[in-house]
Formats: sequence, structure tokens, C-alpha cells
Amino acid sequence: MTTEPSGDRRLSIALAGGGSAGHTSPLIATADELRRQAPEVRLTAIGTARGLETTVIPAAGLPLELIPPVPMPRRPGLDLIKVPARLTKAVSAAAAVLKKVDASALVGFGGYVSTPAYLAARRLRIPIVIHEGNLLPGLANKLAARFTSHVFTSFPATPLPNATYIGLPLRRAITELDRAATRTEARKEFDLADDQPTLLVSGGSQGALSINRAVIDSVDQLLRAGIQVLHALGPKNFTDETVRRTDPETGAVYAPLAYVERMELAYAAADLMLGRCGANTVMETCAVGLPAVYVPLPFGNGEQRRNAAGVVEAGGGELLEDPDCTPDWVRTRIPELILDPERLTRMSAASRDVGRTDAAAELAARTLEVAQSWA
Repeated sequence: MTTEPSGDRRLSIALAGGGSAGHTSPLIATADELRRQAPEVRLTAIGTARGLETTVIPAAGLPLELIPPVPMPRRPGLDLIKVPARLTKAVSAAAAVLKKVDASALVGFGGYVSTPAYLAARRLRIPIVIHEGNLLPGLANKLAARFTSHVFTSFPATPLPNATYIGLPLRRAITELDRAATRTEARKEFDLADDQPTLLVSGGSQGALSINRAVIDSVDQLLRAGIQVLHALGPKNFTDETVRRTDPETGAVYAPLAYVERMELAYAAADLMLGRCGANTVMETCAVGLPAVYVPLPFGNGEQRRNAAGVVEAGGGELLEDPDCTPDWVRTRIPELILDPERLTRMSAASRDVGRTDAAAELAARTLEVAQSWA
């Protein structure tokens, strides 16, 4: 569907989200669909200088406007006292951006950058569209759900008023991926053997220290078992001591990376994933049918454990608590799973039955409707 803006005014939509891939990935996927459905639409992303958005948003061809960050302290103290003044400054900056681009709608994906953007849009009476990625909503989207009836979620049971379940917006490179057809190309991209079982390890865009340690301390045993490992450690965890190596007997490779630019190729190269279970990771692995062992964050409100619950119940993945993610577990359980192709086939089929893959197109269409009704 292609939607043309009404009148002579060029439709302008602002998108707020940043900090981690959990917010930037659905933002980029939605922006891509907005461009497909309305090629003349003007898009502007709003972020802060602290987040992943400073690199991935420009790389996606989106203009990025930065506003001051307003992180919420976890504990009482001087930083908490400074929040109101910081928020006032950030709201004013966000309002200036919305005025500058003459925004007809703001679509937000949560995170601390979204709160001032939501408040600015409300001040300017610009319609707000919300997408909540996690099963349990964050503070920004809980707040903004009081300002709008245009609320969309990745999970059916997300407790937000006026919520409509559409799934998580995913890039077409993910939703249209044929893992089997792309496997040879993907393994060549990472310089991996084409004929050996491959474990993908990823703790999300920032990495996960507990998962990294468990894998690094067990990688020699995995390689000796003929299991090659593609390991995304996170930029802060990738050091000069992080080296690629090959087992001299089996030829299995340990391939460490700071960050994976094209995650679809990592999924295609892998037979099994070990990693965190942010909503983006869970929905992407389900979309491509990649069996996974999910290790939820050991702190927070338990949203990661809930994110993975549906695919685990369906048989498409396993849940491993963070304290149980040890070198001994990795040495024992990973070979049991990855060297059992029939089990992996069953898990792959089960994971594909979880979630939806049309959310980006749906959210784009709904956002255009909202923006046109206001323009």
C-alpha cells in the first residue's frame, strides 16, 4: 500500500528510540516500511549522544537529531534530584526538533530518549504512536500510554491501555531470510567452515559478561568436539587479547567479534544460539527459525524471562538462568543440543510458529493514518 500525504504539505514523521538495539532495530524497520508505503514522507529520528543510535541510525540513512539524555537513577541521590531540570531541558530540545521538522506524528519505541519526546509532542498537540517491544512495558511507554490511544505491542499480554498486538517490527532482511539457502554465503562471510555445526553467542548489542565468560572458558572443549563458535562479545568486551583460533585436529574455528553489523548473516551461519532474550533477539530468532538457549538478565523486572516464555513453551528454545550459565553447562549441554540435528529441526519448526513477521508494515500503515489525519 502506498499512501500519499494530503494537500501540499509534505508528511513529516519523527521517530524516538535509542540506547540499545532493542529500541533502534524496530525504529529502523518501521522507518524502512514508512518509506516503502509513502516514498515522499520525511523521516527524522530523535536520540541522544549516549546510545547506539549515533552509529546505526545514520548507517540506515536516517537523519538523526540529538537531545540531552535523561537517565533515571536506580537509587536516590544527587542524580535523582537533577532529573526535573534535565527533563525540562530535554523536553525543550525535543519540542524544538518537532517544530523544526514540522512533525505530523511522533512514533516512539521507549527508552529514556522517548520520555522527553512524548512530553514535547503532547505539549505541541502532535499525535503520538507508541510501540512497546517487551512483554512488560517500560516507564516511558507507561507514561505515554496515558496520552494516546495509538498503542501497539510485540506481545498479546502486554499490560498497556488501548494496546493492539501486532508483533515486533523486524527488518525484511530478517523476515525474508532463508537460513538454509544463505548458510554457505553466511559462513563464508565470517570465514567459518561450511560443514561444521555452528554456535552463535550473543549477549545483545552491548554483550553479556556472564555468557562471555562461560563460553570463553569452555571454547577449547567445544572446538575439540568439532563445534565452531561465532561469538559477538560486545564492543566493550572485545580486547587485544580476544583472538581467533582454530582447533588443529577438528579444524573448528572460534571467531570472536565486537559487534555483528548484519545479524541476519549470523543467524544464517548458526545452527543454535546462546544469548540474552531481549524482545528483539527472541522475535528475530523466531522469525528465522533459529533454535536458541535464552539467558535472561539477572536483574530488572524480569521482562527478558517473560519475553522468552512463549517460544520456550512452544519448544523452540530453552531457558537458562544466568547463574546456571557456567563453563560446565556449556561444555555439557551445547554439544547435546547442537549435535542432535533432529532435535534442532523440531525446535526450528516450533520457533517459527511464535510471533508475527508483518509488524513493521502494520505499524507504518497505522502511523501514516494518524499523521495524515493531523496534517
